[in-house]
Amino acid sequence: MTKIYSSAEAALEGLLFDGMTICSGGFGLCGIPERLIDAIAASGVKGLTVASNNAGIDGEGLGKLLRTRQIAKMISSYVGENKEFERQYLAGELEVEFSPQGTLAERMRAGGAGIPGFYTKTGVGTLVAEGKETKEFDGQTYVLERGIRSDISIIKGWKADESGNLIFNKTARNFNHPAATAGRICIAEVEEIVPVGSIDPDHVHLPGVYVKRLVLGAPYDKKIEFRTVRQRETA
Repeated sequence: MTKIYSSAEAALEGLLFDGMTICSGGFGLCGIPERLIDAIAASGVKGLTVASNNAGIDGEGLGKLLRTRQIAKMISSYVGENKEFERQYLAGELEVEFSPQGTLAERMRAGGAGIPGFYTKTGVGTLVAEGKETKEFDGQTYVLERGIRSDISIIKGWKADESGNLIFNKTARNFNHPAATAGRICIAEVEEIVPVGSIDPDHVHLPGVYVKRLVLGAPYDKKIEFRTVRQRETA
């Protein structure tokens, strides 16, 4: 039975429903599952809870789902450059659960490993710890954080074989690996699919056992989250 689907829409068929939870890989515009996000936007599914480091930028990445008001809650580490994310949050139109970046990554990893919760010092004594259980270990206070499990996870890879063994490209590994394991069903879009045996086992970042559905997303346009240029020097 093949894991490869003809399109992002086909790969998501039968999986989307209102009020579901999605883990999404990526950081800013780096390593984001663009084709899968577009397909979710086109589906019209709503009331989503999305766990992701951030929500892209206005009109790009998860910002597309914010613009169409399909996301009801974001679990993120920061708002970033997304003004619509900021506006909806401040206006009370969007529920936001802020989680420190490392804590968020570990919450996804823990969920994928079957660990329902863990204690960390990060956030102790801040708003992050409000309403959460704390415990003393060796004279230090730690706060209990819950692991994250999602109905599906959507991730972006560089290269995969037909069994779903996958390689991420450099910093695009970011949240893609923990997001992949946190989902009950992981859908991956990649830039290239090669025959089984083409990838050295020592080079595999995410074993194919985690990837249930696979789609070829190439070609991609390189997008820049925040463009800066220097002043042109004059003679």
